[in-house]
Amino acid sequence: MDNRPAGTTRSSLEEMLESLKERDEAEHPKDLPPALPSRPNSRARRPSVAKRSLPNLISVPDSSNKVKKKREYKRSSGGSFGGKKPKEPRPDESPYASVTISDVNFEENLENGDKDSADFAVKSSSFPKFKEPELNENLGYFIKKKLRVWCQLKDGQWELGHIQSTSAETASVLLGNGSLVIASTGELLPANPDILEGVDDLIQLSYLNEPSVLHNLQFRFTHDKFYSKAGSVLIAINPFKKLKLYGNDYITAYRQKLMDSPHVYAITDTAYSEMMRDEVNQSLIISGESGAGKTETAKIAMQYLGALSGGSGGMDQKIYQTSSILEAFGNAKTSRNDNSSRFGKLIEIYFSATGTICGAKIQTFLLEKSRVVQLAQGERSYHIFYQICAGASSVLKEKLNLKAASEYKYLNQSSRLVVDNVNDAEKFAQLMEALNTIHLSEEDQQHAFEMLAAVLWMGNISFQVAENENYVEVLSDEACKMVASLLGCSLEDLILALSTHKIRAGKETVAKKLTLQQAIDTRDALAKFVYASLFEWLVEKINRSLVKGRWQSRRSISILDIYGFESFKKNSFEQFCINYANERLQQHFNRHLFKLQQEEYESDGIDWTKVEFEDNQECLDLFEKKPIGLISLLDEESNFPNGSDLTFANKLKQHLEDHPSFKGERGGAFSVRHYAGEVLYNTTGFLEKNRDPLQPDTIQLLSSCSRQLPQLFASNMQSQTPKPPSNGPGASELHRKSVGTKFKGQLFKLMQQLNNCTPHFIRCIKPNSKLLPGLYEKPLVLEQLRCCGVLEVVRISRSGYPTRVTHQEFAERYGFLLSEFGVTQDPLSISASVLQQFGIQPEMYQVGYTKLYFRVGQIGALEDTRKRVLQGTLEVQKHFRRHLAYRYFKELKRGTITLQSFVRADIVKRKYSVMINLRQQVAKRLNDQLSAAVQLQSVIRGLLVRKHINHLQNSSGTQDLMNSTVKDFGNYSPFLFLQQSKLNWPSAVAVLQKRVLEAEAAVSKLEEEKTALRVLVEQHENRLLEYQAKVKSIEEMWEMKIASLQRSLAAARKGDSDNASGQPGGSPLTKHSNWSRSRNAISHLSKEFESQSQNFDNEALAIVEVNSESTNFDEEFRVLKQKFDSWERDYKARLRDARAKLQKQQEAERHQQHHHHRWLWILRTLKFK
Repeated sequence: MDNRPAGTTRSSLEEMLESLKERDEAEHPKDLPPALPSRPNSRARRPSVAKRSLPNLISVPDSSNKVKKKREYKRSSGGSFGGKKPKEPRPDESPYASVTISDVNFEENLENGDKDSADFAVKSSSFPKFKEPELNENLGYFIKKKLRVWCQLKDGQWELGHIQSTSAETASVLLGNGSLVIASTGELLPANPDILEGVDDLIQLSYLNEPSVLHNLQFRFTHDKFYSKAGSVLIAINPFKKLKLYGNDYITAYRQKLMDSPHVYAITDTAYSEMMRDEVNQSLIISGESGAGKTETAKIAMQYLGALSGGSGGMDQKIYQTSSILEAFGNAKTSRNDNSSRFGKLIEIYFSATGTICGAKIQTFLLEKSRVVQLAQGERSYHIFYQICAGASSVLKEKLNLKAASEYKYLNQSSRLVVDNVNDAEKFAQLMEALNTIHLSEEDQQHAFEMLAAVLWMGNISFQVAENENYVEVLSDEACKMVASLLGCSLEDLILALSTHKIRAGKETVAKKLTLQQAIDTRDALAKFVYASLFEWLVEKINRSLVKGRWQSRRSISILDIYGFESFKKNSFEQFCINYANERLQQHFNRHLFKLQQEEYESDGIDWTKVEFEDNQECLDLFEKKPIGLISLLDEESNFPNGSDLTFANKLKQHLEDHPSFKGERGGAFSVRHYAGEVLYNTTGFLEKNRDPLQPDTIQLLSSCSRQLPQLFASNMQSQTPKPPSNGPGASELHRKSVGTKFKGQLFKLMQQLNNCTPHFIRCIKPNSKLLPGLYEKPLVLEQLRCCGVLEVVRISRSGYPTRVTHQEFAERYGFLLSEFGVTQDPLSISASVLQQFGIQPEMYQVGYTKLYFRVGQIGALEDTRKRVLQGTLEVQKHFRRHLAYRYFKELKRGTITLQSFVRADIVKRKYSVMINLRQQVAKRLNDQLSAAVQLQSVIRGLLVRKHINHLQNSSGTQDLMNSTVKDFGNYSPFLFLQQSKLNWPSAVAVLQKRVLEAEAAVSKLEEEKTALRVLVEQHENRLLEYQAKVKSIEEMWEMKIASLQRSLAAARKGDSDNASGQPGGSPLTKHSNWSRSRNAISHLSKEFESQSQNFDNEALAIVEVNSESTNFDEEFRVLKQKFDSWERDYKARLRDARAKLQKQQEAERHQQHHHHRWLWILRTLKFK
């Protein structure tokens, strides 16, 4: 079949290849692989002239003229695992001779502690080139170099050791613990050198035997490296502890390719990138046994997808929260796992064209319903029952009459009611948050909790056997009443449905009473049906909340989390179905990695030696073949009214005894040889569980309920079930598909969906059965590695060609990397030229009829080269575009600046002209107003001074001196205004205010006329008004302080005058002397007051005149004010001192006068005597 796109022309070379292919098919038998296609002149490239000549269309230089000889391939028992057989080394030749490292001795480097050179050798070498010859052929080399080998002990364990000596068929091996053992050479396997310990990809190991792989995984496990690779398969070992390997930092690192170590993030990123690039749906298939960590791995993958597709409107959070809901309702504690998924699920996540999550859909498979009514010792039922009993609110508990979990018989069958390190109450709170996240209404939540409580109370319904009768009666106790209340049915109908069975005989219906076991089975069947229907209803509600944008998506990534292979001491119908599903998934795994790959090699003419692997098709035929397959025989026996588990076992022995994967056992048991090992099944309960019987009376009971959910469950059952016949033995039962047939159909549908996706496999490994961190049980891990086919994956991935690209796609993607294009431009010629130009080694690829096949890592090197070339091209284009844009910008900038300069010049000229005119007009008006104000002030001051002088002329003595002082200070405005406040101050102020208002009105009128420059004028006037206000406030303050000083000085002078006039009898000389001293002190203070006032007035005027435009105006006024305050305090202090001295002098003069009067009285008395 021609896979070429429509409209593509075929080159002459391709037409010739097609004819050669047809001729080879005609010459050779059909069971042989097709003839090799034409290749370049080296292995896996163009053929030699001796084989077949080609038209001279490809101008590719030939690097070698040697003619390749045809090689014979022989499969060896312990060496090569497929592909081309390497050259057999001599006995004394190193098996690592093909490593391209010059003169590097790994052992010497390690012994000398040169780890850097050893690490460099590992990174420089090409690990896929390591040879794997048989040990016997290189035993001499191992003895000579004393290399490490694996020695199998009597207990089956493998231990590392060094060969000391050998005999014919035995060897002496020194183990790591110092003991010396003698072992057969057939029990020895080569060990990898120390520098290969802990490699992250098992393909890099030189020897791929079981102990080497097991040891490499253990080495990484002990160093907290729980992720490894086996080709394209991710191996995840459950650490059983919390790790710091997740979160936003790691998501960013893997998203930006800053980390490339194996991780769930890495394989999820690969699936996402391929989906966006190729527009092909992807799938993540997570498998492993119970307890291996499948559920947590699926959650980690969903977390990474949610982070990659940021901006999904909360859809990623909804999808992630569904895990909490499904875990609560579908997971339980088993003997092997504390959180075992008892159902399978497929989460299909839909993405938009931009890569954001736009919807999802969840599919579930085979819920283990029997766990609702039956528990093994040490196990628990589904988590939700324990969570609702522990974490429900008091209101909910009261409404549902909930009790402790130990009070319900369905739960107390096992003594294990709690799980270590798990808080059921906290889990219930997380469940409520998840239900709210998916927008499940409170009414629906209430209905769901009612059904859960009803199931719990069903287990407490008791039966009583009637005396001397073989039937039972239902005890109408609390449990029965609660079930009727929660379901919304009458108590009588519930008792009748659980204790009787209606049989239709003709047109009549007969009610038959049930035995004790039949009544218990009817009750348990009702409980299982209600819970399973509730689970399906909940999944449907979840899907409705996730359906947004789903139909608009063309891309999806499916995450399959399904139960792992199970093998217990007693395996029943559930393990039968689970292991059947794992068989089908294993075949899908095999087909993808083994069968389809090899078939494609053969069909495309690849020089390839077929690799043998274990195919499980026989086991699948045992399950699925009709009419004698396991499922067909089970359905056949289930349809017989008298069929039993024993008759089913005998039928299996009768029809399948000769099948290689089947073995009949005693006691109604049989064994099946699965891919993972042989499992013994006990047929007890097979027919009952496969039938999953549900009586029509039960459906009728649910249909009569007043609650919404029971009615919905009953209607769904009736719609899925065909109408039974009106009479006969089947009239009393609902005829529906058996559980096995239904599960088989679901499994086929699942596989069909997975076949349409590109799969990515994650194999989860359980390191120990005790679920403890740090414990590594080698036998358990080895068994799982064998079961999941990891070793076969490593072998075929290393020897095969995992990367395949069609010639057309390769030419379109990498053709532009060629430095020169030849005459022919057909895809094959371009592909060969690209491979030749970039020096891809011949053994690293092969050319098929339609595709190119590359070994691991080769296409990555081409992608890196392509990325660098594209980045360089973009860099050149970026600089060129920048150059063009910069030139255009400079020209535009130059013209813009020139235009702006002319515009600005014109605007400035106009503004300047208007401003000059306005400034002249304002200045003229201000000068006129200032002259008028000064003239008015001079008149007012003269009037006030004259009035004040006239008033003070009436004073005498010291008052005259004060008048002269006032007259001297008359020109000092603060002092003058303070004196004028005692005279005719209001009338003067009124006149002044009138003039000021007139001036302001004139200024306002001028401002209105000159609006063009109002902003500038307002700024100037506002600043001037502000300065005037500040000067006025300072003058007022000074006037108040000077008035205080004047009053103090006047009081002092008055006291001095009184003293002078109050001493009529004193001595004139004494009076004149005292008066002179007082007058001198007062005169000195008056002069100082006059001089300081004049100084302050001059300084204030200077500040106003000089600094009216300065920004330091306030600061200079503040300094002047501080200076004035300091002088004022000092002046007041001296004035008080002068007054105090005057008072003292007055007291002394009064005392002297009194003494003088006393002497005068004495003298007068003596004179008269």
